[in-house]
Amino acid sequence: MKKIVVLGGCGAVGRHTVRTLAKSKDVDKVVIADINLDLAEQMAQQLGEKVTAVNVDVNNTEDIRNAIKGAKVVVNTVGPYYMFEKKILEAVIEEGIDYVDVCDDTGATYDALNLDERAKEKGVTALIGMGSSPGVTNILAAFAATTKNILAECESIDLYHIHGGEPVEGVGVIGHRFYCMQQDVPLFLDGEMLNLSQKESEDYIEEVDFINLEGKHTVYPYPHPEPITLPKWIPGVKRVTNKGTVLPEEYYDLTRTLYKCGMASKEPIMVNGTPVIPHDFATQFLIKRRNEILRETNFGEQRGCVKIVVIGKNELGLDRKYIFSLVSEGAGKGQAMGEGTGIPCALGALLLLRGKIKNGPGVLPPEASVNAMEFLSLMREIMQIDGKDKTKKSPLIIQKVDEMGRIETIDI
Repeated sequence: MKKIVVLGGCGAVGRHTVRTLAKSKDVDKVVIADINLDLAEQMAQQLGEKVTAVNVDVNNTEDIRNAIKGAKVVVNTVGPYYMFEKKILEAVIEEGIDYVDVCDDTGATYDALNLDERAKEKGVTALIGMGSSPGVTNILAAFAATTKNILAECESIDLYHIHGGEPVEGVGVIGHRFYCMQQDVPLFLDGEMLNLSQKESEDYIEEVDFINLEGKHTVYPYPHPEPITLPKWIPGVKRVTNKGTVLPEEYYDLTRTLYKCGMASKEPIMVNGTPVIPHDFATQFLIKRRNEILRETNFGEQRGCVKIVVIGKNELGLDRKYIFSLVSEGAGKGQAMGEGTGIPCALGALLLLRGKIKNGPGVLPPEASVNAMEFLSLMREIMQIDGKDKTKKSPLIIQKVDEMGRIETIDI
């Protein structure tokens, strides 16, 4: 039986992974493993007989191992990954089950990569960081950088992400944002791996345009896994960066200001005789203020874009630039981060079931293990994009810039 267990299957990301897998003929059974059993059972009833629910507390290793027994693939969507990645992956490896996650934390990425030898010993293929960014970013960057009739030499890979206006922004999202603002930022520059402090990283703030948004937007160096893993798998690349921001920009500026003022602290302070935790106050204040800013700016529908810029030379030695834009329009219109992350994760699990993950067993990032054309083909299949139905456009736009600066939109 082709059974997939989705840890955190009721969450903002996991629910979309579950729904995608439940529709697939490749899968016989989907198990929603979540600490909220009532919600998991409700979801299972809505999605049909193929889907069942089980209670799991990922703080308990035995709970994890009991929940995943008999699975062909375990999908982990439980964050924050800096807390749970190592514990969950260790349990899955010991059970000898293949694995997919959407880990976007740098420290947790190192933790996972350190389990590579153990995964090989157990015959486990663990596909890590298989979301949007990281995930689709890695696959498309590697496709351009290593396909000889596209680029013979890859010089740089720059990744940019922007999003905002999602229906809900919870405490967990803001807490993770604060966590990222505490971390050193990995940047691969001039062929050297650097881990810059947040202050040092400010020298690399950039103004960037996105194909579906007006004007230029300030993007900040971001502690993401791509600069850690891509240089290991892209021969000769000299620069890999990841930068991003959140819309509306007034909201992200406020978030950064509160962090710099120490409001991410979890040490209580006394206010009129009552202990108040700055972190708790700040997250609730930001949730309230965000909703006000969305109204004040007439923000409208949620929107965003992931932009991947790959620069190098073709086989004739001519300069080439390829720009991949994953936009929140067309087939992606109205999709929140959960869908943009949860659906690629489901596709990764399906590729594992189909035996399409290369270089395993071991702990592998997407650029090392996922064939871009097979991924895109599966994406078209799952999202039912056939090129004929003009109401279902692909969210992926690809542009080629030649040595004269001429831009051509291409279809692969």
